[in-house]
Amino acid sequence: MFIIIEKVVLGMAFLRLISGSIEIFAAILMIKFNTVEKALMVNSSLALIGPIILVLTTSIGLIGLVEKISIMKFVWIALGVSFIFIGVRSS
Repeated sequence: MFIIIEKVVLGMAFLRLISGSIEIFAAILMIKFNTVEKALMVNSSLALIGPIILVLTTSIGLIGLVEKISIMKFVWIALGVSFIFIGVRSS
C-alpha cells in the first residue's frame, strides 16, 4: 500500500524539517560556545529565521488552497498572518 503525499504538504513539511534542524544546530552552538553573550547572539539569529519559515510555509499552503477557497477567505488568512507579525514585532 502506497501513501500519496501532496507536493504542497511535502514542501511545507520539508520547510519545517529545515527549521527544526536549524533550531537543533543553534542549541548545539550555544552549548559549544558556553557563554551567555554568544548564546544570546545565536538565539537572536533564530528570531530572523522563524518568521521567514512561517511566511514561506503559509505561502506554500495558501498556494495549495488557492483553487479551493474563496478570495475573501484568502484575505482573512493573509490578514491573520499580518496580525501575528504586528503582535510579535519589537517596539
